[in-house]
Amino acid sequence: MKNKIAEMIRVDHAGERGAIKIYDGQLLALQLLKADPDLEKKVAEMKEHEKEHLKYFEQQLAERRIRPTLFLPLWDLLGTALGFGTVILGKKAAMLCTASVEEVIDKHYLEQIDYLNKNEKQEKDLISKVKKFRQDELEHRDIAYKEGASKEGAYGILDAIIKIGSRAAIEISKKI
Repeated sequence: MKNKIAEMIRVDHAGERGAIKIYDGQLLALQLLKADPDLEKKVAEMKEHEKEHLKYFEQQLAERRIRPTLFLPLWDLLGTALGFGTVILGKKAAMLCTASVEEVIDKHYLEQIDYLNKNEKQEKDLISKVKKFRQDELEHRDIAYKEGASKEGAYGILDAIIKIGSRAAIEISKKI
């Protein structure tokens, strides 16, 4: 069971760091190429939540002596590029990026909560944090749709690509 917990923390750490990198890329594009102060403010606020999440999982890595995924440098690069690229495609694409990632994370966190409640009841702090972070992610998803995220037309293809990439990163980060 300890191995499963280590996988969870490794993946969640990578995911929260990846979210920050996506938002970093979006903020960079908004500052350099596409001035949109309202969108920039919303992205910066969501990034702050992710920083809180990342801090928790960094502490868990250290306390439990779990190594982070070896793919962090690649996830950093890909996350930043994804964020930057979706802003270049426009506000709908940028917000769809958030919505798509958060939909994958919602399912991922739900699976973790279910596993922890069934098999690791003593992990009360971890269960509590994952539940709270899931709620934050759902708020980000809702903000994204409110701000114009769409899956219509070509956006449906972008949604599928982002979700496939997110799921692949989760599976890879569990083991490597």
